[in-house]
Amino acid sequence: MKVLFVVPPLFGHVNPTIGLGAALTARGHQVAWAGHGEFVRQLTGEDALVYDCAVPAEVEDRPADLRGPGALKFLWEKFLVPLTESMLPDVEAAIGEYRPDLLVVDQQAMAGALAALRLGLPWVTSATTSAEFTDPLRGMPKVVEWVQETMAGMRARAAVAAEVDLRYSPHLTLAFTTRELVGELDSAFDNVAFVGPSITERPDHTPFPWDRLDERARVLISLGTANADAGARFLAEAAAGMGELADRVQAVLVDPGGSVKSAPDNVIVLPRVPQLALLPHLSAVLCHAGHNTVCEALGHGLPLVVAPIRDDQPVIAQQVVDAGAGIRLRFTRSTAGHIRDAVATVLDEPGHREAARSIADSFTAAGGSPAAASRLEELAAQAVPTAIGRISE
Repeated sequence: MKVLFVVPPLFGHVNPTIGLGAALTARGHQVAWAGHGEFVRQLTGEDALVYDCAVPAEVEDRPADLRGPGALKFLWEKFLVPLTESMLPDVEAAIGEYRPDLLVVDQQAMAGALAALRLGLPWVTSATTSAEFTDPLRGMPKVVEWVQETMAGMRARAAVAAEVDLRYSPHLTLAFTTRELVGELDSAFDNVAFVGPSITERPDHTPFPWDRLDERARVLISLGTANADAGARFLAEAAAGMGELADRVQAVLVDPGGSVKSAPDNVIVLPRVPQLALLPHLSAVLCHAGHNTVCEALGHGLPLVVAPIRDDQPVIAQQVVDAGAGIRLRFTRSTAGHIRDAVATVLDEPGHREAARSIADSFTAAGGSPAAASRLEELAAQAVPTAIGRISE
């Protein structure tokens, strides 16, 4: 079987495909990626087969204070739609050259879905966040209608007749999480395979001062790679809050924007960290509720303090709280005291750690990358009908 992954230039969306690609390769299948070549290769390694796709030359920075429906509209208009239409010709060219049997398409790389529909190929959705499975736009019908109209416009411009939601394959959606974390599922999703996180060793040569770690409880503080501007105030408060726990806590604070100019002695401030390598050495994680960071932390049985900023993060944060694995803070209003107390609570109260370990067990039971590979093999063996998306005359 030949599988082509279609991915956006986003770390958290490419990373799960690396583990799945490795599992497929170990079973004798062939894999390749279509995406921003330079970006994808830094994650997959230079030996991977990558088909370079054009992406918009400039992506407008999203205002740091944009939230809710406004942030969603900005995401679609300024990123998702331009990315899709920029990538589509190159994705189709990659398909023509590589001739895959199956596409695995990230939810935010909808050029892959359009190409599959245009060319009559079976495709599987790679869902790197579980937020939409719980219908987060419930109660906002005008927003739902706007999203559907936006996708209809994308299909029309690509001359695709099928009225298919480009975010979800009609064949199969791989959800890199478990029901234990997601909770109740919206009834519209009946072909979702919960396979657990796809986490594998990946190239990461980020330096880290391992010799500075001591015997205190260690807490990672990270707001991801896309929130440098929005996170300056919060990171400063977090550093101050951890300073008030200096007798018992050592913090590693990720500050890609260099906004924290001074920090207490017990706070190690770095622009980047080798997160996967660091997690086994931690006691808790404070983050923005990005899906990958949440799943990687829970996969190690680490309790969380979550301060969601926008997009899917409020939904993921609530999943963490509902599962009992952490505490939620208000990103825009949390003070050093709020952050200090929340971190102390998840470190001291065993219930949060026990819940995190329970979710970690569910991740293991779900099977991860090998389970996802098995689902792709099953789909390929079914000879999925491929005529659902013929190009419009």
